[in-house]
Amino acid sequence: MSRMVLGLSYDGRPWQGWQTQPHKQTVQDQLERALFLFLGQSTPTICAGRTDSGVHALDQVVHIDTDIERASSAWIRGLNSHLDESIRVLWATPVTEAFHARFSALTRTYRYIVLNDAICHPLWVGRAGWFFRPLDVNLMTQACAALIGEHDFSSFRSSQCQAPNPVRMMQRIDIERQGSFVLITLTANAFLHHMVRNIVGSLLQIGCGKQPVSFMSETLAARNRIYAAPTFAADGLYFERVDYSNDVLKRPETSRNQFLNF
Repeated sequence: MSRMVLGLSYDGRPWQGWQTQPHKQTVQDQLERALFLFLGQSTPTICAGRTDSGVHALDQVVHIDTDIERASSAWIRGLNSHLDESIRVLWATPVTEAFHARFSALTRTYRYIVLNDAICHPLWVGRAGWFFRPLDVNLMTQACAALIGEHDFSSFRSSQCQAPNPVRMMQRIDIERQGSFVLITLTANAFLHHMVRNIVGSLLQIGCGKQPVSFMSETLAARNRIYAAPTFAADGLYFERVDYSNDVLKRPETSRNQFLNF
């Protein structure tokens, strides 16, 4: 039995998130179906981070255990031939059993694209979150300082979050404006359910002047979801990258970030 790692990119719009469901309309269900058709046997999958309905991925990392050997190029071509066009395997590489897609991850990075314009352009529907009120990126950046470091993020977790520990280490948050777009990039050791979308929702309230910069630190300190802003839409959220130490995974070079090459 050997371990294989797959790098996936997917458009989250047609799917009800990553995790398998009885209706089989999830990315995991589609990948495991393709694995069955490609290998001729059921093959469970483990991913680096489960994405919600409508959330996209640029470089989702998945590992499988199998006794079937194929060249890396064969894994890519073979699985893609059985996948919907909204899901693609970008790379594949063998690893040792010391690697685990979820538990070996050092950091995870999400990016949220906000279309900040009076009109929501139809070509960005489902690909960017839309916010029509003008946003002050400087105020949003100031507010982010309160989130850096290790904190209890209970105020930014979903009421359905099943994580036993709400403490996470936020390493960095970068916010930049490029034309009509505001890009919010967050890197942490891990994220709670809806944590990114809830943080973004609060940042937008600060950016448009509805809340002061101190709203972020006060909400964090409250450790209660009722104090944060409403959860923002999943439309513009991208699971951008997972980082591992080189001794467990040497990721092949890919074109995973071409879509977000702002």
